[in-house]
Amino acid sequence: MNQRPQVLLPFAILIAILAVSTASIFIRFAQSDSAPSLVIAALRLTFATLILAPIALVKHREELMRFTRTEILAGLFSGIFLALHFATWISSLEYTSVASSVVFVSTGPLWVALLSPLLLNEHLAKTAIIGLGLSLLGGTIIGLSDACIWDSGLSCPALQDVLQGRAMLGNLLALAGAWTVTGYLIIGRKLRANISLIPYIFMVYGFAAVALIIIMFAAGNSPFGYAPKTYGWIFLLAALPQLVGHSTYNWALKYLPAALVAVTTLGEPIGSAILAFFILNETPTIATIVGGVFILAGIYLASSRK
Repeated sequence: MNQRPQVLLPFAILIAILAVSTASIFIRFAQSDSAPSLVIAALRLTFATLILAPIALVKHREELMRFTRTEILAGLFSGIFLALHFATWISSLEYTSVASSVVFVSTGPLWVALLSPLLLNEHLAKTAIIGLGLSLLGGTIIGLSDACIWDSGLSCPALQDVLQGRAMLGNLLALAGAWTVTGYLIIGRKLRANISLIPYIFMVYGFAAVALIIIMFAAGNSPFGYAPKTYGWIFLLAALPQLVGHSTYNWALKYLPAALVAVTTLGEPIGSAILAFFILNETPTIATIVGGVFILAGIYLASSRK
């Protein structure tokens, strides 16, 4: 690794976390204008691809033309995984609680860590494994904080309520969201070794946009007829969380193990809580603060790479 990316990595990861953390704010504003979740996801990737198109097609045309069939096929699968991640995770919220969905989808780094030695020949150090565990614990605490209440003692939903009926379907969809983001990150780690950032994300976001448009129409949704401000919120969703946040994670994949990049994505709830405090006047709970401490400690240990 040359010195410049190594120096920039901590700052870049922080920017990525902050950028991705704005997603929940923009999605909430767009949903308040009655935009269905699948429409938001499809337009998010479509706008991101259209913004990238002039740069990719003018400045990186030659590299795009040199893509091999194998690289295009891998990019297609990466885009499909990204599209399915958004589709399954968003759909899970229709069947299960936000808390349960967050807990299950936050297991993504665990699956990346388990598969990386087999698919990428990347092994985590002991401190990184401890960091992964702490981050997952922090994510679970934050997720359950929405479901559990303190009223003369801690009270949480019964296990059978999580493992049956519509809730079970929602939890499986959220788990599928974790599996699909795992595929997205692992393929990205392989491709970014030989492909520049802009051509890579243009290809992957483009494939993801097409897949989400198909899913959107299959679900009976239309991307037309919403208020201008709704499209404005979705445009911001494409510009900040997608083009700045996700793209920075994809940049980091060239220099960091996929499992470590996956662990840093767990910082999103912390950034979201901070933004919600300032923008929506939502005070974070004690559980959110405690969970955030575990996540930050886990990211620090995982990134120490000792």
